[in-house]
Amino acid sequence: LRHDPVYADKAARVAALAKDLAEILPAYQDRIAALMKSTAPRRIAWHSPCTLQHGQQIRGSVETLLRAIGYELTPIADAHLCCGSAGTYSLLQPALSSTLRERKLATLQTHKPDTIASANIGCIAHLQSGTETPVRHWIELLDTAIARK
Repeated sequence: LRHDPVYADKAARVAALAKDLAEILPAYQDRIAALMKSTAPRRIAWHSPCTLQHGQQIRGSVETLLRAIGYELTPIADAHLCCGSAGTYSLLQPALSSTLRERKLATLQTHKPDTIASANIGCIAHLQSGTETPVRHWIELLDTAIARK
């Protein structure tokens, strides 16, 4: 709507106010960590979705927060690559989408994580359809860890 004479200003105001949780919560890392129950770290394979790392240019903040609250993040080869979901891409290019998903799952599961976490519901659903390993939104991990206290 940037070029729409009626909605450009309104859209700019909404866009300026909209924030992703990955932009807000890391600033409260110490407060969140204080809410956590001290437990053994759980191994997480983090899939940073294209929306977060490429679209919004947010990299590393979720990972830093998850580590700070006691999760162990496994190393991921080619973490920048797409899982194959890409919105409607998985519907319009199912064969290629499945190939990308299998490749991504292979890298995510290399170090035998307890859970795969992401920040995009499309990626979560797509990845979960190809593995028995639980795939959850990172906010669910945060909620679970706080609820244990």
